[in-house]
Amino acid sequence: MQLVPARVRVTHVKAAVAAVALCGCGVVTSPPAAAPPTTRVAAPQGEVPGVPRPGTTIAVPTATTPPSPAAVEIPAQGTGGFAVAAGEGDQVGTGRLIRYTVEVEVDLPFTPAEIAAAVEATLADPRGWTAFGEHAFQRSEVGGDLRVLLATPATTDALCAPMRTRGEVSCRNGVLVVINARRWAHGVESYGDDLDAYRQYVVNHEVGHALGFGHVACPGAGEPAPVMLQQTYGLDGCLQNPWPKP
Repeated sequence: MQLVPARVRVTHVKAAVAAVALCGCGVVTSPPAAAPPTTRVAAPQGEVPGVPRPGTTIAVPTATTPPSPAAVEIPAQGTGGFAVAAGEGDQVGTGRLIRYTVEVEVDLPFTPAEIAAAVEATLADPRGWTAFGEHAFQRSEVGGDLRVLLATPATTDALCAPMRTRGEVSCRNGVLVVINARRWAHGVESYGDDLDAYRQYVVNHEVGHALGFGHVACPGAGEPAPVMLQQTYGLDGCLQNPWPKP
């Protein structure tokens, strides 16, 4: 496990992340390798509704009870320091290689190794983004085209700005794939107690944004939900599905 200096502090990170949104720099701990063109999307994306008009309300996802005997407590705010999963994973898939790091905010009750294992398994699954033959993935310890970050709600909000994640949801912002630890620990109502499937979904959804895919609607009642549907907010009549190619 490599400890990244806590240069990204919640109290100071908003200005840095604004720079990320504009130029893709400022909060990475080392310069990323050249990313494939499809990973560069002008605006940050995530499971975030549009900015509401004054007087309107926005529904937030409803957390479910974790399937483990004891509830996992997620601090609302952390230091902003991240620990990197050590070592390098195997390359999976064919096509343009995307290298990524997996990092966990040090205040969270998860180890980088366990989060890296879950992310790697998701991206290596034959139902995932490799199924189309256009992208390959490999986890690295340094550099890379993407940083997959598991962060506290407050750090997620800061890193996802100018989007309003409200401490509840995740996002993709430049080279950052930011997964809200609250959602990782507790899932959402639309996935019930199938926490593993929700975790696969949120990884695939946010990485999908990094590959250049935007949100889509449910194609019809009873059909598998597209992975780029905002399933955290509900399924709109579709059936839960965490995979790009189920």
